[in-house]
Amino acid sequence: MSKFAIITGASTGIGAELAKLAAADGYELLLVADTPFVDPAANLPGAQTLEVDLSTLEGVDRLLDAAQGRQIDLLCANAGHGLGRAFLGQDVAEWRHVIDTNITGTVYLLQKVLNQMVAQGEGKVLVTGSIAGWMPGSFQAVYNGSKAFVDNFTAAIRNELKDHEGITITTLEPGPVETEFFKRADMMDTSVGQSESKSDPADVAKDGWDALMA
Repeated sequence: MSKFAIITGASTGIGAELAKLAAADGYELLLVADTPFVDPAANLPGAQTLEVDLSTLEGVDRLLDAAQGRQIDLLCANAGHGLGRAFLGQDVAEWRHVIDTNITGTVYLLQKVLNQMVAQGEGKVLVTGSIAGWMPGSFQAVYNGSKAFVDNFTAAIRNELKDHEGITITTLEPGPVETEFFKRADMMDTSVGQSESKSDPADVAKDGWDALMA
């Protein structure tokens, strides 16, 4: 039976590049995003796409239902949102969406999938954190705070599962990457948004993939 992978945040950027790497390695794919799929990754052989809001538990449940009970060999938990501007001027709905996507939805998905992987005795997980989680981020405080949680949480869960030799958890912690992230986060007018030194998402995905498979 073919290996099966779920990749979230897969419509563009790092997630789309991870999808290409997984397909090249023989995985059948469930590609998930909260925006329409326009990247060629959506047309990869053996790829199924699902547009769903992963900031809600119901959205995560829809993702898991779409897996149709298959053994999940690989999860790339890459979905995430940012938010620029000063914290005091942000709407509650805006910062809650960042927290619910980056933290609540991610934690719920990881708990569900890791329980399945432990039961089946094997599985690989790649979680997209960020170096932003290791530094205060003025005018993107909620995003940096959410990534601090992700970076710390995945390190802790990796330690909890260290005796399960068939399970691996890898955290990808890139710096600024040339993706749609900055436009969606309303950060195109910031120094980092305008920087020409952002990493290529294909290179970042390859680094994460190599670490995952090492």
